[in-house]
Amino acid sequence: MDAIMRYLTIFIYFTFIISASAPFLSASQDLELTASTGTFQFHFFTVDTPVWQYNGQIPGPTIRAREGTTLTINFNNRLDEPSTIHWHGLRIDNAMDGVPGVTQEAVQPGDSFVYDLDLKEAGTFWYHPHFNNSEQLERGLKGVLIVEEQDTQPWSRELVLLLDDWLLQKNGTIYPRFNTPHDLMHDGRWGNVPTVNGKVTPEFTVTPGERVRIRLINGANARVFQPQLDDLTAEVIAVDGRPVSEVFPLGGFYLSPGNRIDLDVTVPTDGGGKIFTLKDGFSRKKFQLAAIRVADEPSVSTPGFAPPVVDNFIPAELFDGVPVTKTWDLNAFRGGELGIGWGMNQKLWPDSDKVDIKLGQPQKIVFQNSSGRLHPMHIHGVFFRVLERNGKPAAEPFTRDTVLVGPKETVVIGLVPEHKWIWVAHCHILEHAEAGIMTSIGVDN
Repeated sequence: MDAIMRYLTIFIYFTFIISASAPFLSASQDLELTASTGTFQFHFFTVDTPVWQYNGQIPGPTIRAREGTTLTINFNNRLDEPSTIHWHGLRIDNAMDGVPGVTQEAVQPGDSFVYDLDLKEAGTFWYHPHFNNSEQLERGLKGVLIVEEQDTQPWSRELVLLLDDWLLQKNGTIYPRFNTPHDLMHDGRWGNVPTVNGKVTPEFTVTPGERVRIRLINGANARVFQPQLDDLTAEVIAVDGRPVSEVFPLGGFYLSPGNRIDLDVTVPTDGGGKIFTLKDGFSRKKFQLAAIRVADEPSVSTPGFAPPVVDNFIPAELFDGVPVTKTWDLNAFRGGELGIGWGMNQKLWPDSDKVDIKLGQPQKIVFQNSSGRLHPMHIHGVFFRVLERNGKPAAEPFTRDTVLVGPKETVVIGLVPEHKWIWVAHCHILEHAEAGIMTSIGVDN
């Protein structure tokens, strides 16, 4: 009977996936993204900071498209080194995933590459290079991609906040050394200037009584944020672009590099003139990220509604009795091209300990962090569910594509691969990834 129920569960799972993946509309959208050098002025400097940009912007343009449509992006590389674009979190054709040497060749200086993205699911995503990651992202190459639901959403306002940090010198330039021994041995490169949408402590204005959707994206190289909205009730309604199965308070959610969360916030009707702060609670000393000012205007009425809630199609029971497919021990050792290697089972990319799994079959994978450092582990091409943390069941009512594995922590995840070919898995502290903590997952029939 157990076997029959498992088979039935898997059948229902994939029947829904196939129906949900079918195109809703035939519309398409063509865009240009050009990576080039430029300058950007932080408001506390009188000089321009040399940066790398998409379309001359910091951050790159926020791209919006509709679920069920096709997005065609012509990427032009005007840098002096190769680059690619990875569409973080999107379930797309493997050839469009943007990993050089795995899904495509790196785009050389002066060349172009066309990305055709079939947008199967709505959600909050972002884009960034996957070549010389630690430097190219740190110099500014990143932007937000929002896939909108087909139905008009009832929120009266939306705020899109890309969190980042910069390591700047006193003269306003970006600290020029990357992948230093200190950053490699610790938790990567943490900046001294946190920004939101490229600005230091920006202010956003809302109206009393509004229902606001806030999309938070962590685009930093290594910094972990713990967003806090003082005196405002904020509920998490989506993690890594996908609706949660149970709405829960923002509380102590750790937004590690690569993670995204959507918040549902109701502005108090009597809040006119008040200023609420978005703070970070992860660092030892809390600091302000942004301010939300409530306009001194009459209160508005937002129609009542329940945010979308989805089971994410991966019930925890699906993995009962499933053996562990692979355990990856995460640790550092001396060696590798940078002198310090971050390995998975003591092996470095591209000679890392890879794994092959079967399409449509439930898999358990273990991230065993033997080190004393943080590791936000990201898997391309799939969403997964955290099943256990340190041997105890994890009460996490959502799926995700990036999970923070703390020092000496063991995390068990469950996934059901939906797309064939080769997908990479790596630490999203980019200095760790550059030092070798990356592998691949082969999916086949």
